[in-house]
Amino acid sequence: MAGHLKGAEVWIEDQAEASQVHNKGFYGVPQTGGSLKLDLMEALYLVESERLDVLSEGESLSTSALLRLAHKMSEGFEVRYLVYRELRQRGYVVKLGQHPLDFRVFPRGGSPNKTPSKWWVAAISERSTFDLGRLLEDLDRTTDVRKALLLAVVDEESDVTYYEVRRVHPKGKLEAVDVSRTVEGMILADRVLVPLKEDAVALHGGHFFGKMIGPTLQLSLIEASFLVELGALRLRDAKTNREVSLAALKRRAKSLQPDFDLRLNAFKDMKGKGLVVKTGFKYGSHFRAYEGDPGKQHARYLVHAVPKDYTTMWPEVSRAVRLAHGVKKEILLGRVSEKEVEYVSLNRYRP
Repeated sequence: MAGHLKGAEVWIEDQAEASQVHNKGFYGVPQTGGSLKLDLMEALYLVESERLDVLSEGESLSTSALLRLAHKMSEGFEVRYLVYRELRQRGYVVKLGQHPLDFRVFPRGGSPNKTPSKWWVAAISERSTFDLGRLLEDLDRTTDVRKALLLAVVDEESDVTYYEVRRVHPKGKLEAVDVSRTVEGMILADRVLVPLKEDAVALHGGHFFGKMIGPTLQLSLIEASFLVELGALRLRDAKTNREVSLAALKRRAKSLQPDFDLRLNAFKDMKGKGLVVKTGFKYGSHFRAYEGDPGKQHARYLVHAVPKDYTTMWPEVSRAVRLAHGVKKEILLGRVSEKEVEYVSLNRYRP
């Protein structure tokens, strides 16, 4: 079928041919008089599928010529087209979306004007920057209209990996920490010991703080700071036997771990939500979080505490998601701001 290039659009003038193209896949927008207007994404896919011949000044444009033209007109067109093509080949009806999101994708069997779209999709190159703040803005837009947000990341071999993005409100089963009793601990280089067995049992038995090493409880500096601030732990220096204040403890912790305050704020927030929070070092994250007794269940979440303006590169995100998936856990980015901690989940998804 013949289509004519007019600026950034392709028009099929013949009414019968226009109707045939539109009815089989819902390509284009029908016009008054029976013609059909296609965007360059649709036209290129139909040319590649050998269903359309695009003419410009009487000459037929090849797939590569049309792609070069589209690239000149729209930066990043080639990445978006790879996502469009892949979704079309999976059997979905795909329409251009509103900036900054690229596509509206309808459920199989659905159609524009009759069926609500299922996803809003952002097409992304693996070499682009992962910007959590901008991602949350996009997520809020989709949530406001009750759509799911999919990120379609195109790698250097032109394969597409999809990530489902959503806000998560984690919640555990533990009650508030009992602060009616203050236990004694001593600080060594980068950890705290609670030597008395009854004190150790009081902390470990209720909220599973630290790890029992024989009769002694070992706490991390984050756990110790949390407990000192609550008034449930009093610290002394193991060398001098002098009492260590919360401020001094934090200064020591930040000298060892510059992002200590960031992690501590995320830890406090999760504890306030009733979660059991342990180190996530062995899984490449800051924390692992349990909804209940760690001895009876696996951690549900791996949590990475990040600043409000967090950015990174996509391979780092892909690695974290893949690792969490491999150990059957959900990766959460805990975005720490002055007022709250927001939790964002990214999971690999197959449309």
